[in-house]
Amino acid sequence: MVSKSKIMIFCLSITVLPLFFVPANAYVLQGPHLLQLMAQNIGKTKSLFVSQKLALYDDSFKDGSIELKEALKYLFPEKFRSDIVSKNGKRIHVVSKGRSLTIIDGKTVASHETIFDRYKDIILYNSRSALMQKLGHLGINTSVASLGRFEDKPVYILGAQYPDESVSQIWLDKETFRPFRWIISTERSNGRIDSLEVRYSKWRKIRKIFYPMHIEFYQDDQLIRTIKVDEIKVNPGISDALFNINRLKSTYPEGKRDTQVLSNQRQPSELTEVQKMIEEFKKIYE
Repeated sequence: MVSKSKIMIFCLSITVLPLFFVPANAYVLQGPHLLQLMAQNIGKTKSLFVSQKLALYDDSFKDGSIELKEALKYLFPEKFRSDIVSKNGKRIHVVSKGRSLTIIDGKTVASHETIFDRYKDIILYNSRSALMQKLGHLGINTSVASLGRFEDKPVYILGAQYPDESVSQIWLDKETFRPFRWIISTERSNGRIDSLEVRYSKWRKIRKIFYPMHIEFYQDDQLIRTIKVDEIKVNPGISDALFNINRLKSTYPEGKRDTQVLSNQRQPSELTEVQKMIEEFKKIYE
């Protein structure tokens, strides 16, 4: 015969047991809250100068890769400029209040950003509202968040339900709330999906902000581009004129790409984002 004490223990077990099996999503912070914590844990400043080495990997390069010096200028929260200068060419890329411009060898070649230019957005748009607007525009559903695992560590995922990696999403370290992985999926006009994975690592604190000292770009699990930061200056004097797109357009006339050098004689519209990037930087380096 079962004693009353055993019955009480059994009943208590049934009452308490469900507490240990609450769905993981019950503990997931909401997307807007994650963006707030992300912005807070990266930090804020008025301006930023970054000197870095940009390496691109492809079999079409002489040694399988090329390396270029790049200088970045941030004027928060809406202005960004990249300058790459080599002995054979120069590339200027500017973003200002939602507009962008790319200049190569003194000619304006594009008035939009490529998938490879977006890596800096999580740093440039340094508030919850700005991040929500920008990331939403880039296809991330900021109302969706989940818990996942990466290399046996718990992480927050913004924009997807773990383990779905078919849509654009950002992965955050569960302890620091700083991003370490961004999957960018974009659909081209021909229906093809371009997917790029950006990985941020070695976040370093400089005064009141954190910045990733190492960034990697993968497509189909293949490393195609890396960034290694050499130097960072916080709040340097940066002229607002450097980001004046109207002035840049009047200074640098619109040009056309030389389609004869494009691989397999294809038109620029037919090239993948990776191929466009390679052809663009070949023009500067070679």
